[in-house]
Amino acid sequence: MGGASRVSFSLWIAGDVAVAQGMYESRPMGTAVISVTDLFKRRDFRPMRRAPSVFDANYIGLCASLGDLNATLRRRRLALVQGSATSTRRPFSRIYE
Repeated sequence: MGGASRVSFSLWIAGDVAVAQGMYESRPMGTAVISVTDLFKRRDFRPMRRAPSVFDANYIGLCASLGDLNATLRRRRLALVQGSATSTRRPFSRIYE
């Protein structure tokens, strides 16, 4: 097995904050906290930060690499933008008709 297959990242998203914990061979490497509009960088991870539990309702899942982690954030942003563009909400002025 290559070295890259031993690294994974857990991801949590709560509101406008994204939290990721890097794991190397099942041992925590560090945790990073960023805005969901940003991307994770290697320097964001701090070994002393504690990650939320995987049982937390905001847990998204595992990502295979830092690139995969950032791709997940990009996909979620794109889905939110597309979802708001196709929203079926009525304008405020039409509520009382």
